[in-house]
Amino acid sequence: MRFVWAVVAFVLAAGLIAAGIAQRTVFMGPSTQETSVAVEEPAPYVLMDGDVLREHPGAQTLLVRGDGDIFAAYGRTADMEAWLADASYNHVTVGKDGELDVELVDAAAAGDDDTSTDAPEATPAPEETPADDGAAVDAGRSPVGSDLWLDSFTDTDALIADMQLPEGVSLLIAHDGTADAPDDIVVSWPLDTSTPLAGPLMAAGAAVLLVGLVLYVLGIRHQRRGRGPRRKGPGPLPATEPIDVAQLPPSERKAIEESSSKASDTGTAPADHSEDAEAVQGNGAGGSATEDDAAGDRKTEMRATPPPRRRRMIAIPALALTALLATGCSADSWPQFGEGTPSPSPSATVIAPENQKPPAVTEAQAKRILQDVSATLSDADAAMDIDLAGTRLDGPALTARKTEYALRTAVPDTAVPAAIPTDDVEVILPEATDRWPRTVLLLSKSDGDDTVPPVVLTMTQQDPWSNYKVNNMAEMSADAVFPEVAAPWLGTSLVPDDSAFLSLPPGELAATFSDVVDAGEQSASYGLFDEISQNLAKSIRDSRQAVVQNLADNGAAATSQTAFDIAPADSAPVSMTTLGSGAIVAVSLVDTETVTPTSADAVIRFGDNAQAKALTGVTESAKGVTTKYEFQLFFSVPAQGSTEQIRLLAVRQDLLSVEVIK
Repeated sequence: MRFVWAVVAFVLAAGLIAAGIAQRTVFMGPSTQETSVAVEEPAPYVLMDGDVLREHPGAQTLLVRGDGDIFAAYGRTADMEAWLADASYNHVTVGKDGELDVELVDAAAAGDDDTSTDAPEATPAPEETPADDGAAVDAGRSPVGSDLWLDSFTDTDALIADMQLPEGVSLLIAHDGTADAPDDIVVSWPLDTSTPLAGPLMAAGAAVLLVGLVLYVLGIRHQRRGRGPRRKGPGPLPATEPIDVAQLPPSERKAIEESSSKASDTGTAPADHSEDAEAVQGNGAGGSATEDDAAGDRKTEMRATPPPRRRRMIAIPALALTALLATGCSADSWPQFGEGTPSPSPSATVIAPENQKPPAVTEAQAKRILQDVSATLSDADAAMDIDLAGTRLDGPALTARKTEYALRTAVPDTAVPAAIPTDDVEVILPEATDRWPRTVLLLSKSDGDDTVPPVVLTMTQQDPWSNYKVNNMAEMSADAVFPEVAAPWLGTSLVPDDSAFLSLPPGELAATFSDVVDAGEQSASYGLFDEISQNLAKSIRDSRQAVVQNLADNGAAATSQTAFDIAPADSAPVSMTTLGSGAIVAVSLVDTETVTPTSADAVIRFGDNAQAKALTGVTESAKGVTTKYEFQLFFSVPAQGSTEQIRLLAVRQDLLSVEVIK
């Protein structure tokens, strides 16, 4: 019966394992669902609407084939359309019937649309050059390297990219903006190929197979026991009686007596002859019964207990098969429990209003832009290439770089400007807007070098076709405390220069601090600023006094005079709101130092001033010299009615120029 149940177990195990394997092979459907984009009319760009990519659930895989370098990028739909405002492109959308619609948008028609760029100096539309066949072809622009993209991909001949675009995001495909965009485009989505019963079926089959093997072994054991040798025990022996030695024949009696005498000679006590006779009789009748019984018991024990090695040889294949089936099943082959009840995540402490505009950049986008800015400036500083630096600097920051390059050319010992740290971008504060220009404030630190101070900077993108440029940059003070700002995903707004919601309007901040520098404690605004600001003002006044003292030490106090003036620079302040209804305001000041002779016979000699000699090209001046320094300052200005002072966050001083008065 054991063999019958073992066969049943084997058949059932084979069925279960076959059913589990079939679910992972012959019964498994396709793993992806694909949609091809049919582009009939060529154009330099293909704009694929986000609804096309979200037509099916799951992550999207983009496959683009073409000759040469292929570029793909995704960004906000409005930003994409603004970038393509003056270009011809194929727009891929989802039609009412679910089919893909591809519409060619001409450059002229795109230029007539309202792109909401509102830039003061928008990039003009590229001119058209005639082709050989007389058709007009767009000159185009390369989309590679634009700060507008949230992310981008580049490959040669074939591009494969995995993404999962949210609502409001579209995809751009092109070569270099001049050649026609690739037309072999395929989007695929993963399908659910999980088979939660495959694993349990194969595991159950392995368990039943193991049971069948056990039953089979037990059946063989039982069969071998039934066919083994069966010895019959000795029959009943006749009753023994004492032997009368006197009645034995003389020869036998003589032998017994001789044996008794020999035993006496050796000192052994005579044995009981009756017992010996009985033993002899017993041995003669039944043979060696004790030895046969012991041997039979040992053989029976050996048959009942199979060798341990044989048991192991039977169990090892069964365990190996079970392990092989278990390891061959992925997580998709088993039921997943608990996935429908995700753990709750904390809600945001700041709720965006319904009409909130999107932030100018995302957190990842801002970090990528800052890394590119830092790398570009490092290359420009190494080569002293002001044109390259101008691709990432503007305003006061660019002006200071020009002077630094001029000094390094004339005075090789001049230190190279420190690179912008990008290890830890602690604060990302983008402007929430869908127009241009756009501004972003960043606070970046270095993780590995404590001697590198944190850097606060603002960068602005003038239009969709321009990259972000740094216009204000300063090193943060070690004692300064940065105010709380909104999260990067929320963004903030710019504060007007004449805002009455701050303790001091941003447009008046530079002039007010200039008065504190000039007048010191006599200034009416002295108490508005914190101790760090007052210490900076005092250091500027001390540097002025050092110039006067230097002239006196050189005996030129009677033949020369000095004049100092600090005033706001031509650049407008940049103000961004904080969570406390205050603002971070970046301003620039120009401190002018003028030394003139008081006698017609006197001249101003530069002496050991290598910077003045390098920038002026002379060693002395009969009419005097003017030196200008620029201060880039970041202040935290509290809200109107607050008792807090205006706090200085960061400061940077640069030499702007040294000019001879003519």
